[in-house]
Amino acid sequence: MATYTALFPLGRTVQTPYAKDELTRLNYSPLNLLRKHMSGDWSEMDKDDQQSNRDAVTEGSRIFSAYTVQDVKFWVITEADRSSTTILLPSEY
Repeated sequence: MATYTALFPLGRTVQTPYAKDELTRLNYSPLNLLRKHMSGDWSEMDKDDQQSNRDAVTEGSRIFSAYTVQDVKFWVITEADRSSTTILLPSEY
């Protein structure tokens, strides 16, 4: 199993009901998304967005990730104060 180093705290982690339903349907653990997000695996995002996240880690602003699981897009957002991280579908934003 891969080792992940957390670049920032996630705070309270939640997922919307629709995201939870999709992850269950896809038999995909939300922990996989959270591990990628907190370790800086932002490879599905363009270079500018990746840089914005790197800056956000050091500056303390909001961190936004996007991941695709079997053609379903998920967003993961950690608030600037690191109080919470939410997994959601783009249509729920």
